[in-house]
Amino acid sequence: MKQPQHESMEKSEKDTPMIAYTTMDSAVGRLLIASSDRGLLRIAFLQNGVGEVIPRLEKAYPDETLVEDLATNRDALDQLQEYFQGHRRVFTLPLALRGTEFQRSVWEAVAGVPYGETRSYGYIARKLGKPRACRAVGGANGANPVPIVIPCHRIIGSDGSMTGFGGGIPIKENLLALEKASMIKERTDDP
Repeated sequence: MKQPQHESMEKSEKDTPMIAYTTMDSAVGRLLIASSDRGLLRIAFLQNGVGEVIPRLEKAYPDETLVEDLATNRDALDQLQEYFQGHRRVFTLPLALRGTEFQRSVWEAVAGVPYGETRSYGYIARKLGKPRACRAVGGANGANPVPIVIPCHRIIGSDGSMTGFGGGIPIKENLLALEKASMIKERTDDP
């Protein structure tokens, strides 16, 4: 009787899912961008270099191989560059985000906040039909893996204060100022 053939338990390198990352300089400092073949996974603000983010990516995606690759991230880089130049208000990138159902609902609501405008955590909680969930909205907003693309910098305190942001309050203020300046320039350029 012929014995069945068993495939090797080890995956070949080409079979291992990959996460491609690259970095870019921006108006708010150096960014790390990471994508899979399904879409954008992560944007991180780099204060101390790539070495601070790579271990977190490896922990979050233990079954994937991380590779530095500009080509895979070209669309994200181009759209981010357009955003920082004031030419892009809406991102059209495929996203491959991991999060709870609640986090994903918050991110979807935050993605709907118009360019150059702000909303409060309370506004997002009410929009989701959970008016008492302001802190949970803040936690989900803080867990946003793709800041700028999902514009968590546009979410502020109910009193108008600049509250928590993964990149730090100065970067949040700079992103909001960049958007406002772009809108002002657009209004003054109109005949």
